[in-house]
Amino acid sequence: MIPWTILIVVYPYLTGLVAGAFTISSLYQVFGFQQLRPVAHFALLVSLCCMVVVPIPLLLHLGHPERAFNAMITPHTTSAFAIFAYAAAFYVILLILETWFVFRPQIVQTAKTTKGPLGWVYRVATLGSDDLSEKALSYDKKWLFALAIIGIPGAHGLHGYVGFVFGSLKSREWWSSDLMPVIFLFSAIISGTALVIVLYVVSCRLRKVPVDLACLKVMAYSLWGFMMFTLLLEGLEFASMVYRGREGIDVIMSFVKGPLLVPFFILQFGIGSVLPLAVITFFIWRGTSGPTLVVAITTSACLVLLAVLMMRYNVVIGGQEIAKTGKGLLAYRPPIFAREGLFVAGCVLVLPFVLLSILVRFLPPWHEAESALAKGMPSVIAH
Repeated sequence: MIPWTILIVVYPYLTGLVAGAFTISSLYQVFGFQQLRPVAHFALLVSLCCMVVVPIPLLLHLGHPERAFNAMITPHTTSAFAIFAYAAAFYVILLILETWFVFRPQIVQTAKTTKGPLGWVYRVATLGSDDLSEKALSYDKKWLFALAIIGIPGAHGLHGYVGFVFGSLKSREWWSSDLMPVIFLFSAIISGTALVIVLYVVSCRLRKVPVDLACLKVMAYSLWGFMMFTLLLEGLEFASMVYRGREGIDVIMSFVKGPLLVPFFILQFGIGSVLPLAVITFFIWRGTSGPTLVVAITTSACLVLLAVLMMRYNVVIGGQEIAKTGKGLLAYRPPIFAREGLFVAGCVLVLPFVLLSILVRFLPPWHEAESALAKGMPSVIAH
């Protein structure tokens, strides 16, 4: 029996997108990577939308999701999943606060120029703070910097703990590894970076504005560097598992050479990791620019998203397909329309992008909105 289904695959995948997108935003907010300015606020919104959806797979997986709040009311400190409720709540609040400080000038300006119910919503969103003086904006930047610094360990700790949950389960040889939290963390960064790349390029096409190549190149360099570390760590983990030769390694090897051959070696490593890494390396080495570079990096980013999804699947489902007795393999075929089926999982994966498409209309994260605000013009709600 496979107790952790496809929804538990979606859960760590979404937390990884949160951590990776927040990393891109923090490279601008904290470390001053000015090239990432066109995408920094957008990446923050991506992180927020994904984080809001993160608990949904777990709630759907529970037989009685209404009991989820019991973990908050009656804390159980020996359970990693129970502690997650506090960590997730803290991080959602932090993201909301940081988003508010980032967009407060825009919210205030729009509240002053918009009439009707929408204007009332913006006025409520100002929380009574409508001061846009230089002193007030300087105060906002200090809070924003502090929140971004706190959010860096918060985001990465949130996803590193997911790797800890799997790596600490000694009963499963496929999971039990000291490198599991680190691998989850680095794969999270590359998945979030890849997602921001794809969404940024798509948004530029929809808004009919040129892609900022300097921004895209910095994200591509970040993706390339973190992918190198991730592949190295995954290789070390597998080599360590084989070298130790613990009980059950024969079943693991037959599993890797059999059912896991296509999803692990071909999809995750070959098509999803080695191919995009080679493509990015080649085009960076050639000094390619223009539309060709945009297409190459965007395609590579899509493949990376596939690789990380397959990595989550191979870890969560693969670890359960190896029988705990060590004497055989199980088979998992996810249903399509069941409560924990493929359709529900797909809807959960799509939901953050639905929220994002709504949020960017009310809080445009682009240069156009910033320029309009700087000139004292009404902010454009939709583009």
